[in-house]
Amino acid sequence: MAAPSDSPLAPSDLPELIRRIRSRTPARLLVGRAGAAYRTSTQIELREAHAAARDAVRAELDRSKIAGPELLARFEAREVSTRARDKYEYLLRPDLGRRFDDRSRTDMQAHCSAANDLQIAIGDGLSVPAVEAQVPALLPLLLEGALARGWRIGPLLIIRHCRVGVLNEIGELLYPEVVVLLIGERPGLATAESLSAYMAFHPRPSHTDADRNLISNIHRRGLSPEVAAARILNFVAQMMRVRMSGSTVREQWPTLEVGEEESRAP
Repeated sequence: MAAPSDSPLAPSDLPELIRRIRSRTPARLLVGRAGAAYRTSTQIELREAHAAARDAVRAELDRSKIAGPELLARFEAREVSTRARDKYEYLLRPDLGRRFDDRSRTDMQAHCSAANDLQIAIGDGLSVPAVEAQVPALLPLLLEGALARGWRIGPLLIIRHCRVGVLNEIGELLYPEVVVLLIGERPGLATAESLSAYMAFHPRPSHTDADRNLISNIHRRGLSPEVAAARILNFVAQMMRVRMSGSTVREQWPTLEVGEEESRAP
């Protein structure tokens, strides 16, 4: 009896069930094998994805790829840094990525307005490509939605070598009502362009992950910028209404319409 062929099948030759399963996930399911190993094409794809993930972690943020100069100027964007001096130190010392360096602290206190309703920060995190791929479409939607709700918006913060815990220091320095941090997620072998939005009500130095909320998987095969923006704005409105954030606050859906935040307040 002839041995089974290891030659790859064209997508049109696959059974319908397999095509439907593979169309719903970027995971490498039912890709076939060559003997006991992956096919050569799958091995090459995995090596390419691994290289993209390594590059994503080590890349440096370019503010010109986040938004146009008009938007950055309108919302008084300021570029600041954490205590991690470079990406190498950032990866070895996560604690340094949770605190601003002295120069950034002084700059923020001198030039950033305080006690706003909403403070948006953009951090490179563990994937600069995620920030550059998702923020240009997401940020204008967030800003427009916040303005439509009548919220006072603080100056945009663009943070280099950023960890999620920097939310606490933003709260300590600028004491806004709610902080939203858009940050690149840890890259994987499915995508290196996934963005997360961490949110906190009145963040303070004592806060932990339990005091924050998260909307993740903002990328081409995950949440679209439009859906992500609606969910983020909805969550911010909830936090303002109940005066808290964290594990006890559950996301409500569908999105509250503009003006409903006030009408539904207790």
